[in-house]
Amino acid sequence: MAQENDAPPSAQLSEGGSENENARIFEPTYFAQFAPRSALDMVSRIPGFNISGGNDGGQRGLGQANQNVIVNGQRFSSKSDSLRDQLSRISAADVVRIELVDGNTLDIPGLTGLVANVIYVNTGASGQFSWNTGFRPHNTEAQLYGGEISLSGSSGKLDFTVSLSNRNDRFGADGTNLIFAGDGSLIEEQDTKFSGGFDNPKLSTNFTYAFSENVIANLNLSYGEDFLFRDMPETGRPVFGASRVRDLVINEDGPAYELGGDIEFPAGPGRLKLIALERFERDNFANDLIDSFDDGRLPIGSRFTQTNGIGERIGRFEYSWSLWDADWQVSGEAAFNRLDRVSALFTLAPGGDFAPLPFPGGNGGVSEDRYEGSLSFSKSLSSSLSLQAIATGEFSTIEQTGVAANSRSFKRPKGSLALTWKPQDDLDISLTAARRVSQLSFGDFLASVSLNDENENNGNNELVPYQSWDLELEVNKGLGAWGSLKFEARQAWFEDFIDWFPLAGGGEARGNIGDARRLHLQLSGTVNLDPVGIAGARIDFTGVKRWMNVTDPFTGEDRPFSYDTVDFLDVDFRHDVPTTDWAYGVSIFTNNQAGYSRRYEFGRGWEGPTFADLFIENKDVFGLTVRATYGNFLGARNYFNRTVFDSPRPDGDVLFREEQDSRIGPIFRFSVSGSF
Repeated sequence: MAQENDAPPSAQLSEGGSENENARIFEPTYFAQFAPRSALDMVSRIPGFNISGGNDGGQRGLGQANQNVIVNGQRFSSKSDSLRDQLSRISAADVVRIELVDGNTLDIPGLTGLVANVIYVNTGASGQFSWNTGFRPHNTEAQLYGGEISLSGSSGKLDFTVSLSNRNDRFGADGTNLIFAGDGSLIEEQDTKFSGGFDNPKLSTNFTYAFSENVIANLNLSYGEDFLFRDMPETGRPVFGASRVRDLVINEDGPAYELGGDIEFPAGPGRLKLIALERFERDNFANDLIDSFDDGRLPIGSRFTQTNGIGERIGRFEYSWSLWDADWQVSGEAAFNRLDRVSALFTLAPGGDFAPLPFPGGNGGVSEDRYEGSLSFSKSLSSSLSLQAIATGEFSTIEQTGVAANSRSFKRPKGSLALTWKPQDDLDISLTAARRVSQLSFGDFLASVSLNDENENNGNNELVPYQSWDLELEVNKGLGAWGSLKFEARQAWFEDFIDWFPLAGGGEARGNIGDARRLHLQLSGTVNLDPVGIAGARIDFTGVKRWMNVTDPFTGEDRPFSYDTVDFLDVDFRHDVPTTDWAYGVSIFTNNQAGYSRRYEFGRGWEGPTFADLFIENKDVFGLTVRATYGNFLGARNYFNRTVFDSPRPDGDVLFREEQDSRIGPIFRFSVSGSF
């Protein structure tokens, strides 16, 4: 009784109570102090747990499961909606419990470590809505129309969810660029301003139909539009010569849709699941750059346009059965990816019109037809030890059309072996060894242009996906009333790693540059402050450190991966004041990214040194949750440095150095969310 009385409300959970006897069970009462509106609000408050993985546009087909959240024992199959999107549409009132379980025991190949299984029952029509708005005092328009509204319900054997959302933001910065000669003397001072934003309105639907207790079908449909703009005016004042005014505008838009479904039913001694998915998006990109001078000379400029048609079609089957006290699954998948691109490059003519320039390398198509088969085995070796093994083989053909037409075929083995040990109720240890194959970015096969940086990216029709051997350790430790900790260590050895590399005939492109390795260490957790007398307060944190090594193809030196994260720290303090509807908190985030290396330059862009936000929240304003945030109150800034050479590195002399220091300014956000 003393232990129960000493335990804060935020630490009251139960063990067992589900089909998995080792599950940690979080009842709805555990989350009551946070007044959750959706399953996402609840999962986000599990101590030491961070949502990760899930199908997305960058994943190779559907493949084995890789997320750490499932719903009613099933993984999400949509690739257009994120895990967070789908969880946000499940009403908190419908959640029966959340089970934190060992992924090896779930009969879903690919899941390892701790997985949150959200158990919910659709109890009738319910809705969720959120409105997100905000503004910045400098350089940006107001963010007015962000948010989502969703409706879930049932009719007989049919459950449905319909949502209308707009993921959007507005951003910008202003400051000074300094351009220096190789000897350090100032060449030009530039006043810059950057403003931009995006809107992604989308209609999504999900239908689940229970033909019987053992036959269930799902249908996912979505359609959306993407809109993005960037305006980057610049005034250049050289030490010698005429002043210059640059007008740089970027616009991008296009539709996207997804149609996907699955059906699962008994077949022989097991169950068969059939999955199909079709998705497509079109991106219309345009970039105009015009420089005008105050000495009367004619303006100069360029235009670059690009239209991309990106599609994916997937068919997959999974047959699962139990044998010898183990779970087995055989699966097969056929995936067909395609990119069709039309690009055009123009120069500004004396009359003010844009005249076309030859740009054949930016036009063509890339497709990959991929087939894979897999056999998985999962077994509990004892009450505290479980094993999962997956063996997979894939066959793929990559074809390119256009001026650099090419066709190649590949056979690759892959798979994983995972072992999970639970020596104590509050300690889980998972060790995974895996062989993985990456998904290519088809845009790297074709040429493109970055006008503002004066960089041309040539195409490479010899690209192959990089592969890796991965060794991953995950340790989860409960701290009782104090919270929990999670430690992750991931060592990867890459083959055919992809980065910028020099072309034999001149120029550069994305290409396979050889072997590389990366060690990733991560510590995350939740520390409850109830034991020290601050009831309802907690600190959530995540810290990451990476060591990377790849041989630079331009200089032969060892360096980190271009643009990759070197380290970051994210700390959130939240206090839900007991016996009130108020909460407040502060978050601190710092991120250190590696630079990049190219044939004629190297550089690095980053923001910081530290972002810090303050928020205050009331969970019952006429039944609504209202939150106000004062962001970036420590004044983090945007930085970019680069050094450009007059000929290929490392032998070239420095042509110029650029140093950018821009103000971001404070960020004010306001949100309202509720249920109906």
